[in-house]
Amino acid sequence: MPANSGKKLFVGPRFRRIRQQLGLSQTQMAEGLGISPSYVNLIERNQRPVTAQILLRLAETYDLDLRDLATADEDRFFAELNEIFSDPLFRQIDVPKQELRDLAELCPGVTHALQRLYAAYTEARQGETLAAAQMADRDVGTRYEANPVERVRELIEANRNYFPELEQAAETLRDELSVPAEDLYAALAARLREKHSIQTRIMPVDVMRETLRRFDRHRRQLLISELIDLPGRAFQLAFQLGLGECTQHLETIIGRAGPLDDAPRRLYRMTLANYFAAAVMMPYPAFLAAAEALSYDIHLLAQRFNSGFEQVCHRLTTLQRPNARGIPFFLLRVDNAGNVSKRFSSGTFPFSKFGGTCPLWNVHSTFDTPDRLLKQVIELSDGTRYFSIAQMVRRPVAPHPLPQPRFAIGLGCEIRHASRLVYAAGMDLETTEGTPIGVNCRLCERENCAQRAEPPITRTLILDETTRRVSSFAFSNAREL
Repeated sequence: MPANSGKKLFVGPRFRRIRQQLGLSQTQMAEGLGISPSYVNLIERNQRPVTAQILLRLAETYDLDLRDLATADEDRFFAELNEIFSDPLFRQIDVPKQELRDLAELCPGVTHALQRLYAAYTEARQGETLAAAQMADRDVGTRYEANPVERVRELIEANRNYFPELEQAAETLRDELSVPAEDLYAALAARLREKHSIQTRIMPVDVMRETLRRFDRHRRQLLISELIDLPGRAFQLAFQLGLGECTQHLETIIGRAGPLDDAPRRLYRMTLANYFAAAVMMPYPAFLAAAEALSYDIHLLAQRFNSGFEQVCHRLTTLQRPNARGIPFFLLRVDNAGNVSKRFSSGTFPFSKFGGTCPLWNVHSTFDTPDRLLKQVIELSDGTRYFSIAQMVRRPVAPHPLPQPRFAIGLGCEIRHASRLVYAAGMDLETTEGTPIGVNCRLCERENCAQRAEPPITRTLILDETTRRVSSFAFSNAREL
């Protein structure tokens, strides 16, 4: 969305979405921009263009990057639509890429509906008989609800992984506690005891067994397993306080999501309480200031805020406060089998919703180098470049002889932000060759990849018994229609 005074820009849906993400009414935004509420209304209905002056005022008033406005949501929506329409289900439908871009930009609600419909179709196709039965059983009034994990991920993405009500509540709590990071656990335990009559007890593993945290409502006790380290213990106490002291905020945010079945509603509530807990441990103003001062050195941030590596990485993806933004990071957590258990993005990285990740991304290599932080410049097939770091983490410790749980954390940002990271110091980011990766194998059309696990569904597979290629799969250059 460039500020080009020679071109009329009709960007109503984007303008409206920005206003909603900022939590502003049309009247409030009009006051901030020095225009009338009726003019804002006309812009959002694409009946008036946005001038260069308004764009610049918007960027200055709300600390917005115009490049982000042009691509953030639309690129993500387009990537998801492109993934959906690459499915063989649509083989006979040749939908031009530009039409998908237009749909992503002008009709985000339709895009969201298509995502949910395709997710339901995918689950049914993979043998989710319960889901199929729910869809067919109209007589008993059942209603199909998509995978609750994916539904909550969609809600987090819709909010750009930023919840101002919870941030403010967390800052208020930290101000009231007024303790340094190393004393936070004791202060939280005292708060639970004095304000909620809840006693905190650290319990031996033979008592807790497979449970890490349990709230005993009858005895008013919060039981924490000894397997959890100190940052994890503080996090669990803050989580409990979030459920007890932020009830109204949680219900308000959940209410904005519209009708939800019980499972996604409960999961969303728990996810929001986790968000609050992280904000308590790493209060926004202090954490952002430290991140900028330390050039986003994750290990130093973890030491300063008495937090874990994964906790800090996750928190970095939430720094989206207007007028006080951090780098728009994306985060991925995978196990050594490649299963994705966590993904967040405050930027434009096109995570796949219906498949795995690219094995050429070195986030998977961290299991071979458990004590090293790896860095990498990666490049998608459209030429977009990102800078990423990755490290293996263990959480929590498991008693012998159980296998120790291990995960790889990948954190990255667009290459244009990388110069602000301590990890990119001394690198020539303009000339460093990026590792070519794909969103996942089924959508990647790169040829001769030795790591390819399956052919792209957008190309015709070529089978030739006389030739063995580097890649296990050869395919035509022509798209399937």
